[in-house]
Amino acid sequence: MKLATLDEGARGAPAAVLQSGEFLHLGRAARRDSLERWMPHSMRRLLEAGEAGLDLVRGMVARAESASEDQRGRWREQGVLLPAQARLKAPVPDAGLVLAAGLAYRSHLAEMSGTPAPPHPTAFIKASDSINAPQAPLYLPPGADAQVDFEGELAVVFGRDCHGVSEAQAMACVAGYTIANDVSARDWVKQVWQAQSPWEARLSWEVNIMGKQFPGFTCLGPVLLTADEVPDVTRLSLQTRLNGELMQSAPVSDLIFSVARMIAHFSRWYRFRPGDVLLTGTPAGVGAGRKPQVFMRHGDIIEVQVEGIGVLRNPVLESAGA
Repeated sequence: MKLATLDEGARGAPAAVLQSGEFLHLGRAARRDSLERWMPHSMRRLLEAGEAGLDLVRGMVARAESASEDQRGRWREQGVLLPAQARLKAPVPDAGLVLAAGLAYRSHLAEMSGTPAPPHPTAFIKASDSINAPQAPLYLPPGADAQVDFEGELAVVFGRDCHGVSEAQAMACVAGYTIANDVSARDWVKQVWQAQSPWEARLSWEVNIMGKQFPGFTCLGPVLLTADEVPDVTRLSLQTRLNGELMQSAPVSDLIFSVARMIAHFSRWYRFRPGDVLLTGTPAGVGAGRKPQVFMRHGDIIEVQVEGIGVLRNPVLESAGA
């Protein structure tokens, strides 16, 4: 099942994607004479309802799929069904925690001057204000717009509280998957590569992480594919295209650490809650790793695709304050 958040109100409105590509507005489709009347009004609240909430949605989707064309016509008039081109927010626009794994793909480490593999998963927090919607403009930040890079990633969305779990327990905490673009302003990245001392390297790395925190620098979407549709996450593959040209292409199986290992490791410190997001890292092909380097410019279109989930597309624009 595919879920989405319609661009309606501050937190959006949860929807399900039908086979036709249309969106079923869950709040408007809910029957008032059943448990559906308790349908949450945001994706995060829906995920907090756990499997019981998702089962309600599955029932609503089945009813909609079997509806007559006359009924669907009435639903379109009433705003229960919205067109496939409807504006969306990020699947969980109000995620409480966005954690981004780094140094995650073997191919990416190889392109970044042969960086050695870390002994355990590594990650950093991204500001929740960096969350951006599919199709929404990705603005180049004034003063840091010369080396804005793309990083296509698979993102995990949590469906239950997750703290101190084992690898065997980890995947049961996953509600589903979406696509991410962990955008990075790399104006300072040479400082990381050329650091001459541990202290200099630490300061440089901190500044590098700051280049990932600009508003809109965590593009997410377009939909959330529920975990029951992905029995083996390593069978997924990811591609990133800049203006239609393939930049990144890799199977998720190239991850150094499994998704379960990442979740278990990070859950030692973090308490993931329903709606929280884990970016699982990016493969080779990022702009900074290319010779010559390739960075995003005003007027570009950046797309990240994961089979089964869809395409996350964002236009790149100069900031109005540039």
